[in-house]
Amino acid sequence: MGMDDWKLRGMDDGAQDGKRGNRVLVVDLVGLAHGPDGAPDPSDVKAHIEAKGGFFHVGPCDPNMPVTDGVIGFFYQPNLHTAEEILSQADGRYDAVIAAATAIPAEAAFPEGGVRIGAGTGNMQSRSWAGPNGGGAAPLMNTPGFNSRATAQMALKAILRVLPDLPVDVLHQRVLDGTIDTGRDLHEFPTAKLEGQRVAVLGYGNIGRELAKLCRALGMDVVVYARPRHRDWICSEGFRHVSTVKEAVAGADVVSVHLGLGSFDVHTRRYENAGLVGAETFAAMKRGAVLVNYDRGEVIDATALGKALADGTVAHCAVDADLFAAPDGSLSGPLLPYRELAAKHSGKLHLLPHAAADTDHPSRVEGAKQAIDQIYDAILRRIVTNAKGPVPQGYTDGGLVSVRGIGEVTDRTLLQAFGDPERTRTARLEAERLAALLAAVDAAVEPAARRQILDTHPTGLVMTANRLSLLLREFGIEGRR
Repeated sequence: MGMDDWKLRGMDDGAQDGKRGNRVLVVDLVGLAHGPDGAPDPSDVKAHIEAKGGFFHVGPCDPNMPVTDGVIGFFYQPNLHTAEEILSQADGRYDAVIAAATAIPAEAAFPEGGVRIGAGTGNMQSRSWAGPNGGGAAPLMNTPGFNSRATAQMALKAILRVLPDLPVDVLHQRVLDGTIDTGRDLHEFPTAKLEGQRVAVLGYGNIGRELAKLCRALGMDVVVYARPRHRDWICSEGFRHVSTVKEAVAGADVVSVHLGLGSFDVHTRRYENAGLVGAETFAAMKRGAVLVNYDRGEVIDATALGKALADGTVAHCAVDADLFAAPDGSLSGPLLPYRELAAKHSGKLHLLPHAAADTDHPSRVEGAKQAIDQIYDAILRRIVTNAKGPVPQGYTDGGLVSVRGIGEVTDRTLLQAFGDPERTRTARLEAERLAALLAAVDAAVEPAARRQILDTHPTGLVMTANRLSLLLREFGIEGRR
């Protein structure tokens, strides 16, 4: 829809009677794949908005132009990045904001709420939000889960880049040169499989949990650091819970950070987890560990990391964090201090510009669509979904919504899982078969009787367990509440 169409919609009788629709500022890309014009294509999100009765406009809105009551207009400006650029727009003309990586400054006003496409909301610093960190009355929401698997898989890729530590390029060249004999020379290239190595996952959010599952599939010993309230759930999934970062990293071959920045202290102007992985943590680490931070750059103390790289405590580190370039060419962002370290420790530190998840087009599109749905619910129905912080007065808590199998298992998930009577009956029958077989084994007191049962039903026991496990996974009810 073009600007002329938007103006016509805004000038109907409802608008002239003084009624007012709502305007939403969208400050990050909502489509990453390139369209016919070679630019990132937001057409999927545009179609989603128009199907809901809203409109999508590329560029800023005219603050003097009314919008029809009940209509929500989304104004797409993905090239706004600096605080000054945001504030030049957030002067009262917009009611809400949708962002992904762009920092929303404290002074920016969005009285009807904001949604962050993604999990953390550290970049959403507006004072509009309800709660002590904002002081306002608007809801703050997020869209957790959409990029969790992509990020976890990229974190695993960072691990696999250096472990097992077989010098593939060297061996490739020696094969080409004809200077290696498999039977005679392979002792020069000792390596170790991932199976049995310990990985410390710091944080049990969506990404940390997904990485833990991937590492377990590779036979690694997974230790998870998380708050005590997560302990029973972590153990129920077969991981080992520890209550301190030091305990987690001790003896770990790999340490992967997935904690987020935590809450923002308005007095100290610092985030709760900034610098959490610092000198004390490195002192507790196993020498030669691999460190992955595909989370937030500030969680690691870069100065302490430099010392750990220099003395061999950390053999290799991979970091994925934001880096911003100003029009004058100057750089800023949490990745900045790592650039100097990379120059000093060539080959031991690999950097990504917060790209591990943000280059996945389907994830960004689906996350943006959910953000739009949440904006509609908040503005038109006063329902807050995926609230970050308190649900403001006058709103109803809509609970949590995420990707199937990611994040918390909600009542909605359970209703969807067991809403089909036939599927529910299938799961019940498999569970009853497994229970009957295990009951027979348990009741067999004599070893010979127990062995006879297992010899008679080995295939049935294993296959029934496999089918039940598969059904529960398809239902999306693995995880926590």
